[in-house]
Amino acid sequence: MLNIPSPRRATPETAAPGLSRRTFLTASLTAGGGLLLAVSLPTLAGEALAADGPFAPDAFIRIDADGAVTLVMPQVEMGQGTYTALPMLIAEELAVDLAGVRLEHAPPSDKLYGNPAIGFQVTGGSTSIRGFYEPLRKAGATARTMLVTAAAQTWGVDPASCDAARGVVLHPATGRTATYGSLAAKAAAVAVPKEVALKPADKFTLIGTPAKRLDAPGKVDGTAAYGIDVKLPGLKIATVAACPVFGGKLKSVDDTKARAVKGVRQIVKLDDAVAVVADHMGAAKKGLAALTIEWDEGPNAKLSTGEIVQQMQALAASGPAVDDKKVGDVAAAERAAARTVKATYQMPFLAHTTMEPLNCTVHVRPDACEVWVGSQVLSRAQATAAEVTGLPLEKVSVHNHLLGGGFGRRLEVDSVTQAVKIAKQVDGPVKVVWTREEDIQHDIYRPYYYDEFAAGLDAQGKVSSFRHRVVGSSIVARWLPQAFTNGLDFDAVDGAAGPYTFPNLHVDYVRHVLPEGLVTGWWRGVGITHNAFMVEGFVDELAVEAKADPVAFRSGLLAGDARARGVLELAAQKAGWGTAMPARAGRGVSLLFGFGTYMAQVAEVEIGKDGAVKVPRIVCVVDCGVVINPDTIKAQVQGGIVYGLTAALYGEITLKDGRVEQSNFDSYQALRIEEMPQIEVHIVESREAPGGLGEPSTAGVAPAVVNAVFAATGQRLRQLPIDPDRLKGA
Repeated sequence: MLNIPSPRRATPETAAPGLSRRTFLTASLTAGGGLLLAVSLPTLAGEALAADGPFAPDAFIRIDADGAVTLVMPQVEMGQGTYTALPMLIAEELAVDLAGVRLEHAPPSDKLYGNPAIGFQVTGGSTSIRGFYEPLRKAGATARTMLVTAAAQTWGVDPASCDAARGVVLHPATGRTATYGSLAAKAAAVAVPKEVALKPADKFTLIGTPAKRLDAPGKVDGTAAYGIDVKLPGLKIATVAACPVFGGKLKSVDDTKARAVKGVRQIVKLDDAVAVVADHMGAAKKGLAALTIEWDEGPNAKLSTGEIVQQMQALAASGPAVDDKKVGDVAAAERAAARTVKATYQMPFLAHTTMEPLNCTVHVRPDACEVWVGSQVLSRAQATAAEVTGLPLEKVSVHNHLLGGGFGRRLEVDSVTQAVKIAKQVDGPVKVVWTREEDIQHDIYRPYYYDEFAAGLDAQGKVSSFRHRVVGSSIVARWLPQAFTNGLDFDAVDGAAGPYTFPNLHVDYVRHVLPEGLVTGWWRGVGITHNAFMVEGFVDELAVEAKADPVAFRSGLLAGDARARGVLELAAQKAGWGTAMPARAGRGVSLLFGFGTYMAQVAEVEIGKDGAVKVPRIVCVVDCGVVINPDTIKAQVQGGIVYGLTAALYGEITLKDGRVEQSNFDSYQALRIEEMPQIEVHIVESREAPGGLGEPSTAGVAPAVVNAVFAATGQRLRQLPIDPDRLKGA
């Protein structure tokens, strides 16, 4: 997914118009050690609230007269634990029990629910905690302060003599108490404080402790609502077939047989797709299979992966390249080097394959449009529906749901656009559901990357120069064009030198413009997922060339970075680095800094005689700054490793005759349960600012595995997925 690197993170001056400068925090330490914040939180000003209505001091918190606390969630839950970690921030400062916090999906609004780390309403880039750590704590502290003030006014005492705990304001001197619910109406009339003090870390009672997932019960008992679960009176189900060739169009369709299928109600034609609308999914699929479709395949009818790689190979040799980082004099260092090492690394297109296939329910009326969807970019979903229908934004309502996986795929709104186009031709609500085949063969893929490296080593085996040329398509140019400056895609080069310090360094980028219709997008950490694999593989090569231990060699490149060295050394220690391994088995290490988090992984592999790679154990050490919920961190790391290991062993989207060759999990394989490694997660205690956890472990596993393969076989793998044929007999 989208990664906003810390040095380029949005600032008050660069944030998108959806967030005002006033929403950015100004912080200073109070004499008592608490964090004193002055900030204007987004409010519901202008909305009419009844005199006996809820206490809603800002856009995030609502407290009803019965004491119920509701958090309006600015971010979405797609399995990463956001719907537990963010309420923990509110509950900590509001002084309420976590189990009593109700959750409500936020409506589309960049102004009220924009992500401060990015600048508009989006869940991605492992920014949920990074972006909302202080704003949501501030929201809780503000509400608590106003409730305490209301109680103090009622009792005629100094607010400083009052305390709050478990949804009750207390006056210890007199023993008086008042529930938040009983104070809600009066608190609503209290002036919003300009500054509030947040708890110091040593006073936390929730943050940093294991907490049960608030979304788990509904997922266990089946009451949790995903987009695909939407049920409405008169709802019809549609499924689609888009042109199998990227950029192709619909030429003609004979729907005679389809209309004869029981339950089929309507055939909808679009420029590049056909939809069958029916009473249920079974009828829609049968109707779709009965269509006779002729496609205009367009200019990409013969496009192949090999052709794309040839284009990228030519670009790597000739540019034009845009500089990202230049340190020292690389050319002079190369001339003086005792040895020069060069390598080319490649990573394939990848699909997202979320558990829940793409779906969107839409009801278009003459004067309004209603959308039900699971989206990482709710305001963009609203905007595309408005554009397709021609309605003003305020006439388009969007209801968000839990996401059955996102991984960046639901940062896109192509399926929403398509569903609204179909719904415009249907009388009543229609749910458009993509089949798994459609989902895989018409994904917005993680880019193919073709990168070239060169490094110089001096006589002592130390790195004297480091070059990295990144060649790939630009997601930023399409998805966030205002951030695509001077031809540089900041995400494509994120982590392109790893967490290391080189005396002479040159990183540059060459954009590969894809054929029309073939679109690439975020994939659970795009820049880091490819750069970690490539940089860590090449650094391992340099360690071998220098005849140095891979862990010690990396440590020597960290230039005093204590956090990076800490995770590296702890991972080595916990994994038993340096102890003997059986024949055809080995350990490999990776180190990265991304999304504000330091992470090291050590993988153990065993290579079968048939070349098959088995990964029995992975040790991961993570320093993500302040820990919110350690259970969520472990789950995130485990899930990310499974996702990344799947890609390392099997993930590859290939094109032949303009078509994607993979179509379902038989040809786009996922990790099987018997292949699941033992995963050990060790969390470093830290008081640093919180980092992101959704994506780093996905990025770190592939390089650790291929480096372990080298240790076991002597075979250096510079291209994914791993090819067992190369390892037979090795």
